[in-house]
Amino acid sequence: MSGWDEGAVYYSDQPQFPEAGDAATVSPHAVMTKFKEFIRTFEIGQNCFPYREALLDNPKRLLVHLEDLLSFDSDLPSLIRSAPADFLPVFEKAAGEVLAGLRMREANETGEMEEPTPSDVQILLTSREDPVSMRLLGAQYISKLVKISGISIAASRVKAKATYVFLVCKNCRKTREVPCRPGLGGAIVPRSCDHVPQPGEEPCPLDPWMVVPDRSQYVDQQTLKLQENPEDVPTGELPRNMLLSVDRHLVQLIVPGTRLTVMGIYSIFQASSSSNSHKGAVAIRQPYIRVVGLEDTNEASSRGPANFTPDEEEEFKKFAASQDVYSNICTKIAPSIFGHEDVKKAVACLLFGGSRKSLPDGVKLRGDINVLLLGDPSTAKSQFLKFVEKTAPIAVYTSGKGSSAAGLTASVIRDSSTREFYLEGGAMVLADGGVVCIDEFDKMRPEDRVAIHEAMEQQTISIAKAGITTVLNSRTSVLAAANPPSGRYDDLKTAQDNIDLQTTILSRFDLIFIVKDIRKYSQDKEIASHIIRVHASADKVTDENTDSKEDNWLKRYIQYCRSRCHPRLTEAAAMKLQQQYVKIREDMKRRAHETGEAAPIPITVRQLEAIVRLSESLAKMRLSHDATEDDVGKAFKLFDTSTMDAARSGINQQINITSEMANEIKQAETQIKRRMGIGARLSERRLIEDLARMGMNDSMVRRALLIMHQRGEVEYQRERRSIVRKA
Repeated sequence: MSGWDEGAVYYSDQPQFPEAGDAATVSPHAVMTKFKEFIRTFEIGQNCFPYREALLDNPKRLLVHLEDLLSFDSDLPSLIRSAPADFLPVFEKAAGEVLAGLRMREANETGEMEEPTPSDVQILLTSREDPVSMRLLGAQYISKLVKISGISIAASRVKAKATYVFLVCKNCRKTREVPCRPGLGGAIVPRSCDHVPQPGEEPCPLDPWMVVPDRSQYVDQQTLKLQENPEDVPTGELPRNMLLSVDRHLVQLIVPGTRLTVMGIYSIFQASSSSNSHKGAVAIRQPYIRVVGLEDTNEASSRGPANFTPDEEEEFKKFAASQDVYSNICTKIAPSIFGHEDVKKAVACLLFGGSRKSLPDGVKLRGDINVLLLGDPSTAKSQFLKFVEKTAPIAVYTSGKGSSAAGLTASVIRDSSTREFYLEGGAMVLADGGVVCIDEFDKMRPEDRVAIHEAMEQQTISIAKAGITTVLNSRTSVLAAANPPSGRYDDLKTAQDNIDLQTTILSRFDLIFIVKDIRKYSQDKEIASHIIRVHASADKVTDENTDSKEDNWLKRYIQYCRSRCHPRLTEAAAMKLQQQYVKIREDMKRRAHETGEAAPIPITVRQLEAIVRLSESLAKMRLSHDATEDDVGKAFKLFDTSTMDAARSGINQQINITSEMANEIKQAETQIKRRMGIGARLSERRLIEDLARMGMNDSMVRRALLIMHQRGEVEYQRERRSIVRKA
């Protein structure tokens, strides 16, 4: 018989006479050989085996595309989709064995060469299909493979999850290992010991097993909370969230506020401390998703190349090459608002944004543009905010009165079941890579406004609360709208009084617009006819479709520009910028000398960076990689009509003061000094009311206070609400 097994032996693992109904059930062994064959022999191009290479590069995990699996064998993906919990462990085992086969023999302790033992490989799945909405996940998806997307809002601490539990019998000291269910399931411990008692030995009682934690096997596990993307939530509904469980090499990859696309197994678990309503219900389980593949849809991938068809790209490039891109885009911005050309230009710059830079020493410079609109009621400020919220690829809209510091940045919340603290990101974190629109900016409490400082300049949010110390990303642009303190913009007051925000926050805005409601016959007539026309033609169906298409087109174009183009300044533009900046500083210095007071809006290095960012965003609109002198010129013009104009607005004390006015101001000063002793404190409003009863003019009293403040005789406190007289 010797030699009968030499040469090639072919065998088939299909039985000769298949039993009835056997077609549906697939033997795990057959599937495993297929998986092994897939990893070993799948090739793209000539002699390029991606999965073999990937396994040798990173033996811990293997990322498998379901499309590749489909092109290799049409049955495998459907098996994995329908019963992932059964076939994924088979796949992982197959990968481990292939890896052991690909490796060299190793020497053991005695020096003999032996085969390497199969190690654990984690299989991660990914596919190009569209994600399912979180609201559609129902009972029909249980224990199937699903793909959903959303924002992670919370991440728990990493825990150890037992894969095999080591048990010892109390009575006869017999040991055994019981496998644990993956995900959030537990181990099923047998009730009785199968030890056969010897004569004279007492039998093992019921429930004899004790768990030995030290000898069990563990893997890392972490739970995440995934919330629907804000743009997918139907109007008037609260966003849903879903529990995710990640294990092994996927833990600690995700921070709150990241946008994710997740492949996972839709499973159920028995909630331990479930609410009282479900106490008696045995059959009710809570759903969660056991993650088997994560995609981080950040700047690169989600808004990246995959989303644009060649036709779209062609159209975009054609548009970018046309003559007047800048004015074309400005006409597309908020077309229902009449006038306000400069504000529209600023909003266009904000939507496109400059380019972020990372310096060699690790400092990051922001590329996002912040804009503040300040002015009278009914000048369409909130309409601009609403438009930006619709058009920006990612946007969050909040109102100043209804948002707190924790709601804007991040809050620490205690988990109901485990009683441990976790982080939940707020508006600035969720809008990472987009725009935050804040309405009623002046009505925010000062301590809440301070929370935005760091997010606006450093683009991070640092937190140290309840034992959690961390830094979250918030790479957002801020578009804020505010009213002056008296409700309307008062030309009789100085700019300082009208703006009434601290210089710390003002210098963080690249552009500050003062939007006034000017009464002018011709302009009023045009505005009235425009508004009546908008109201009259609001319900025409044909225009509606083209309008939404326009909006969508602009949104896509912005996404395209932001993902493809990161412009830099040219040499000539840099020189021009430098000269202009120095000149502005000179003017400011000279004006301060002449009038004897500081400008209400400081022109600092931040403003210089603002002009750089504006020039870059103008270049980005044309899909150009260089910001030219022309862009710098336009950026300066925009900066001049906004921030510089705001700095020049209001009255300057030294101009147009007549002798009667000077007399009145003198009298007011004397009365103020009479009313307030040195060191006395009084509220500004009360002082003005008291002096008004004596027949003094409000604005004169205010001016007298300002002049005394400049001389250092009085000091404002508590956000300029109360006055203290100094020696």
